[in-house]
Amino acid sequence: MSTDALPEIKERHLPAGFTLAGITFVLGALSWIGPFSIDTYLPSLPAISHSLRAPTAQVQQTVTAFMLFFAIMSLWHGAISDAYGRRRLTLISIAVFMAASIGCAVSVNVQMLMFFRALQGATAGAGTIVGRAIVRDLFEGAEAQRLMSHVATIFTIAPILAPVLGGWIQVWFGWRYIFVFMALLSGFILLSCWKALPETLPVAQRHRLKPAPLARSYWRVMTNPPFLMACASMAMANAGLFIYILAAPIFLMKHLGLRETQFLWLFLPVSIALVIGAWISGRFAGRISGIGTIYTGYAVMAVAATGNVIYSLAGPATVPWSIAPVFVYVAGMSIAMPSLTLMTLDLFPTQRGLAASCQGFVSLGANSIVSAFVAFIWGTPLSLAVAQMVFMIAAAVTVLLYVRAEKKGV
Repeated sequence: MSTDALPEIKERHLPAGFTLAGITFVLGALSWIGPFSIDTYLPSLPAISHSLRAPTAQVQQTVTAFMLFFAIMSLWHGAISDAYGRRRLTLISIAVFMAASIGCAVSVNVQMLMFFRALQGATAGAGTIVGRAIVRDLFEGAEAQRLMSHVATIFTIAPILAPVLGGWIQVWFGWRYIFVFMALLSGFILLSCWKALPETLPVAQRHRLKPAPLARSYWRVMTNPPFLMACASMAMANAGLFIYILAAPIFLMKHLGLRETQFLWLFLPVSIALVIGAWISGRFAGRISGIGTIYTGYAVMAVAATGNVIYSLAGPATVPWSIAPVFVYVAGMSIAMPSLTLMTLDLFPTQRGLAASCQGFVSLGANSIVSAFVAFIWGTPLSLAVAQMVFMIAAAVTVLLYVRAEKKGV
């Protein structure tokens, strides 16, 4: 990507020797780690269960282990980067993730796999959390929103490729080579970050990791009503998509009758929707207020969730019509999220890393809970659609509470 693709973002704030195109690419690539860690091995869950002689429900908990530690450590990534710098934490985390991926590949039982999946989760979120802080270190306002939209566009490569690659790697080589692929991918991202990711937080602006002040900072952020409502809204909106990602083996292979190499039926529309939504969000930047962009995205999501329930009630699940509402839902979510993310971080301009960590913790904590209970709602297409509608309503209510609290200056 050349900087010509980003004409409305100025490079005046970039550290010497680094380009906007390079930074945009590595921030997008850092966001690949999460979806590749989940989506790539979803088609292999039955094979892992058979290979390790473990019940499918127990193998499903390896996803929960990943998500749980992803959420727990997301609380710390931002604060650590506020103390020691963005670049150092990112490089160390990716290196540990690469080692954990190798550990997953050589696991001999489900307990060993669960341990290394937890280690993957503990390090996978660093790039995404720190990346948000890097955007706000460099840019403000419409420029930051545009850069977030470009990063979101690069991110969409992962949801497209991950399940497709996972299905074919499973067919050709077996599930262990999926983790070999993750190790190679993280190695590529590590090298890219080494070359193209600058340190964006000057030493003079860092905050030492002193327990008492840090605890007060966490308390101040996590008890701020607008912040909590905005984070809850993002978490609920994302959960409306995440249930379909986690339920993909059942939704696609059981309800829609597709094969393990046909996960593209779900993940390609999702990725295209993410691109469309991010593009619209970028076009809105500077033209429509941030809250106006959020309302637009949520209105699209509401239409999609309602249509999903109606279609599921009308008859049996079919391709592509059972997937179309998910496509529209994701487009709406992608329109709203860049603005809501930036508005949340701007509540704490001097501690954006810590705020990004708390933001990630709420969202990922919700995802880990969803991953633990998704088996209870994937029984029918209608149950998935109803769950999406419930999450959509919760997202709408909490975003309205955020706006109300922000207006009151709570």
